[in-house]
Amino acid sequence: MRAVTQKTFGGPEVLEVVETERPTPLPGEVLVKVHASAINPVDTFVRSGAFPLLGEPPFVLGWDVSGVVVEAAGGARYEVGDEVYGMPFFPRQAGGYAEYVAAPSRQFALKPASLDHVHAAALPLAALTAWQGLVDLAKIGEGDKVVVHRAAGGVGHLAVQIAKARGAYVIALASAAREEFVRGLGADEVIDSRAVDFTSVLKDVDVVFDSNAEGERSLAVLREGGTLVTILEHRDEELAAKVRAAGRRFVGVSVEPDYAGLEAIAALVDEGKIRPFVEQTFPLDEAGKAHALVEDGHVQGKIVLTV
Repeated sequence: MRAVTQKTFGGPEVLEVVETERPTPLPGEVLVKVHASAINPVDTFVRSGAFPLLGEPPFVLGWDVSGVVVEAAGGARYEVGDEVYGMPFFPRQAGGYAEYVAAPSRQFALKPASLDHVHAAALPLAALTAWQGLVDLAKIGEGDKVVVHRAAGGVGHLAVQIAKARGAYVIALASAAREEFVRGLGADEVIDSRAVDFTSVLKDVDVVFDSNAEGERSLAVLREGGTLVTILEHRDEELAAKVRAAGRRFVGVSVEPDYAGLEAIAALVDEGKIRPFVEQTFPLDEAGKAHALVEDGHVQGKIVLTV
């Protein structure tokens, strides 16, 4: 099969397509013919060596996949022909930038019927990060006032929609150029994050969903007993201590595979309450170009590789 690998850490140019062996599923696993694989910022950090999550190269990047089951080992949840999507093995290697992926069947869910593979692949890591932070841990509900940092980004644009689907009042932080897009996602208010200091205009917020390393500053807008959900500073014990000392709740999110969460997200997609936005697609052999675009930091929604 064809896969994107790298022999050394470095810039996007280190990514190359090679021929390699197709994986064989173990008991309880499925072999998925990948149709699309999304790129996440963490992919670029691992590739560069800034976050050596997978150890030394060579390795195959990629976690978000959507495709079709072509082989199901004994005990698997799915049958040959099922369309599935998922984020297998994270934070270990999944090898999503490839024509085939083998992984435990419980790390996949049936693809939302209303989406093609490109848009389904855009969901798992970003949507599960938002779901696990906002729903599983912060337990947001009807009427909660929720602030979402970087609301037009890959995780942020899904966090806005998940919060709205749960009945929250959503305040989105995004650049003025993204306001129309973010309002279209359902945000009740949009604050220009480049022109306005959010700490000067917000207070008594129930939950802050932070994907911008603004945890300490966000304390100022939380009500007593409110919750800070952070995905970049989730291992920052000093920040956690400050949050707790201030009488607020600290929730650090390190996303993990979760078929139940994927099933809940798929249901909301098919109900028309969530829609992933894909800014651009690239073929597998242009993974380097896709990485360069993600590293630029101005992507609206997601970038996806077609396989």
